[in-house]
Amino acid sequence: MILVTGGTGYIGAQVVLQLLGHGQTVVILDNLCNSSRTSLERIARLGGRRARFVLGDVRNRAQLDALFADFPITAVIHCAGLKAVGESVREPLRYYDSNVGGSITLCQAMAAAGVFTLIFSSSATVYGDSPRMPIDERCATGLPTNPYGFSKLMAENVMTSLAASDARWSVGLLRYFNPIGAHDSGELGEAPAQIPNNLLPYLLQVASGQRDVLHVYGNDYATVDGTGVRDYVHVMDLAEGHWLALQALMGGSGVQVWNLGTGQGYSVLQVVDAFTRTCGVSVPLVFEPRRAGDVAQCWADPDKARRELGWQARRTLDDMLRDAWRWECRLAAQHRPILYTPRITPVAVAQAASELAAV
Repeated sequence: MILVTGGTGYIGAQVVLQLLGHGQTVVILDNLCNSSRTSLERIARLGGRRARFVLGDVRNRAQLDALFADFPITAVIHCAGLKAVGESVREPLRYYDSNVGGSITLCQAMAAAGVFTLIFSSSATVYGDSPRMPIDERCATGLPTNPYGFSKLMAENVMTSLAASDARWSVGLLRYFNPIGAHDSGELGEAPAQIPNNLLPYLLQVASGQRDVLHVYGNDYATVDGTGVRDYVHVMDLAEGHWLALQALMGGSGVQVWNLGTGQGYSVLQVVDAFTRTCGVSVPLVFEPRRAGDVAQCWADPDKARRELGWQARRTLDDMLRDAWRWECRLAAQHRPILYTPRITPVAVAQAASELAAV
């Protein structure tokens, strides 16, 4: 049985679905701070069977001990954590408490239970403002530009130290670039409980009329059009990477690091233009000053994951945007029609969902 922390969240839910598809039994631990139980129903519908669910927090050692005692867990995929760069700048202690403290407590409970196989959801932010592009796993870490990145790097260091001290540990550090998109069924995607801090979920809420304009932070970077450049990877490709990494870790020891990205960078304006072209909806923009903690550009060299895991991102930017919009249209049609402005009416949202489903 595999434990997935944060398994009802945006990435965690896709990972759970991937595991179920490969015949694994799964137990989810999640405190639902940025997700909901509805993810469990969607996972069950798409996966054909249910994952077990425990409402709880990785910082609660007593609860973790009980979890490992109650379930025959053999490996852990640790997706739980806070992830917004801007929010981490405003609330650094909250991020260190959750992302670092929670990881330490989880590792302590794993060791006490005799479970030593761990995949950690890390981030390309650990590379900081890298002078070299594309970024491979040999690039230096240690100077992230925000507390979120530091919290991920600190957690990585905890796990690396553990593996150096005890050969029983087999740890995979997956450094995500920028996950976007949704399940291609339109049934499972990102539904932020708070105001989105990342580009695509905010863009989707503007496109569907929940918000007035898309704020673009910085148009004076040394990039193709002055806006920030990122490597966007489809969340379903990302989830497949977790399964392949888990297979690679089984029976091994030590720490392995893999970048999960496409190897292609896109600017904010290129993403907006691609969304308009692919999904047929224009969004108004307002340019703002640069945001604290952001870097100008960041994209991956994913060759190590290709060579060692047989993993490669297969879905294009258009796929990512089309799948994300299909999911947003479904949310609009089912749950939030009263919030939508005349830019895209509830009827238009439902029609768009129907058309996209046929693609």
